[in-house]
Amino acid sequence: MERIDGHTILIGLMAHPIRHSMSPTMHNNAFAKLGLNFAYLAFEIDCDRLAAGVEAIRTLDMRGANISMPNKQKILPLLDQLSPAAKLAGAVNTVVNDHGVLTGYTTDGTGFMKALEDEGLDIRGKKMVLTGAGGAGTPIAIQAALDGVAEIAIFNNQDSHWEQAKKNVAIINEQTNGHASLHRLEDQADFKQELATADIYCDATGVGMKPLEDKTLVEDPSWFHQDMIVFDTVYAPRTTKLMKVAKAANVKHVLNGLGMMLEQGAEAFKLWTGKEMPVEYIRQLLFADEEER
Repeated sequence: MERIDGHTILIGLMAHPIRHSMSPTMHNNAFAKLGLNFAYLAFEIDCDRLAAGVEAIRTLDMRGANISMPNKQKILPLLDQLSPAAKLAGAVNTVVNDHGVLTGYTTDGTGFMKALEDEGLDIRGKKMVLTGAGGAGTPIAIQAALDGVAEIAIFNNQDSHWEQAKKNVAIINEQTNGHASLHRLEDQADFKQELATADIYCDATGVGMKPLEDKTLVEDPSWFHQDMIVFDTVYAPRTTKLMKVAKAANVKHVLNGLGMMLEQGAEAFKLWTGKEMPVEYIRQLLFADEEER
């Protein structure tokens, strides 16, 4: 608390639900470690209050904010400008305030790829099956293709994100060296078939997170094979229903979204402060309970 004074700069997290988030722990410990006079707080803000929340960034002269579900795409028209990656992905998870000018960035895709790299995993030249085309799935798909993933099979329900999924496929096929295809998640036979030849399956939906913590898009362990990677972008709970199914299939590499959260946070931290986050220090704080297990 001795860090908080009249000069403390505020950074926020705007999402719903958000009280489970590890981001305040991550950023506030990083600020303290480096002696930076910043404070990071979580705010329960959904789409209905997002415009007022964004205006508060300007009004309170906040340095910026993280943006999570369900706001990553809804925030686009409320900002002054977008980074090239955010424009391409059509999603924002980080806002930087430069004297009233709000710029949106996306760090989810690079966070996903860096989290795999941290585990010694390389998916360049390989096939990924991805569920979801929202604020996390879209930047993951685009960044994976830009970084050299050869084939991406995107599955989504024919819901409000279906048109975005179509756009993602078009961007990948027209502006990267990768190849993408779009599939209906309702077609379970097709889903099973694509998973059989996948090197990695990534669930970038909210399934597995409260209030859907007892749900998974893959119920049958036989749909997975041992030599693949199963990556759930959810990290609360730490072991999701999807991860339990993958472990029952003896999948070699089963990951939650904690590493991705850490790496996307490190990139956001640098955008706000100009400093490198002490990643290994923060990793020990966030992963301590998993190492004890």
